[in-house]
Amino acid sequence: MNANNTPFITDTENDNLWLSRDDGLDIKLKDYGVTPTVLATEAAVGQAMLEELYSTAASKSGDINIALLGGRGAQALHRLLGELAKSTERDVLFSRLNVFTQDALAPMAMNNGLSFVRDFERILGDDFFNKIKSFTPMKTDADDLEAALSSYLNKLDALGGLDIFFIGHGPEDNQASHLAYIKPFSGAKEHHLAGIIPISNSILEHHIAKFKAGGSLVSEQDEGECRAAEYILTLGPAAILKAKKIVQSVVDAETAPAKVQTYSKVASTQLSLQKDETLNQLDENPGLWIRLHPNVKSFVLPNVIVDG
Repeated sequence: MNANNTPFITDTENDNLWLSRDDGLDIKLKDYGVTPTVLATEAAVGQAMLEELYSTAASKSGDINIALLGGRGAQALHRLLGELAKSTERDVLFSRLNVFTQDALAPMAMNNGLSFVRDFERILGDDFFNKIKSFTPMKTDADDLEAALSSYLNKLDALGGLDIFFIGHGPEDNQASHLAYIKPFSGAKEHHLAGIIPISNSILEHHIAKFKAGGSLVSEQDEGECRAAEYILTLGPAAILKAKKIVQSVVDAETAPAKVQTYSKVASTQLSLQKDETLNQLDENPGLWIRLHPNVKSFVLPNVIVDG
């Protein structure tokens, strides 16, 4: 498939820069809801996510394009993939994988111990990265972040878009939530493919604490550079809505208890039938974007679900 090298359209709102392309795609804002699949353990969630990858591999030929989920949500999946990569059992599958990251802190050196790339390498292992067809992270050390993000999007477009968007659920204030790092009131619209958004101190503190708790080796230099990051690069609503399948995991309510209420709100909120009002709802609570995709698997642990 040929790359679309048409220049991206940029929209700026509240210091958030969003990239889109006038490709004539008419995305319907139809509310499909979200139905959680409750599984007993993180290992079971990881296995369920792996089965979704197997299902996609069996349903099509050729390459498989996926966006990896960072943080706690997919670590069980990553451990399973890392173990499989040590054998030859799934080598054919691995040889078909084009792997993308979905968000990143910037500016920051690509080898910083607090980058998602380093965390992926730590858990997935060298064998995985040696066997997959390609790995494309968001480039966080570029002099021109917009140009680097545009190049990333062009490659994703050239490969045909995402077959699976592995995604999480992040809590925000006022029982709102984010997907990837589409933040409340960031002005994200249905045609926005990716964005460059300002970072907050609370996000930096949360990010650093999570990586340290997860066992990442972090030097003082790494931490200092991370704390100086100014932006988050993130895939946008259009990348979510264009993906052929969304696989969500929500597993860490014990360490992020706000997820109990924020996930419940996403699952129970009905989107308006009026487009302007729908977009307002999505801007206030970006976790709701998942309700607009017709093919979503949402795997959660029992402690994520509110009793009654």
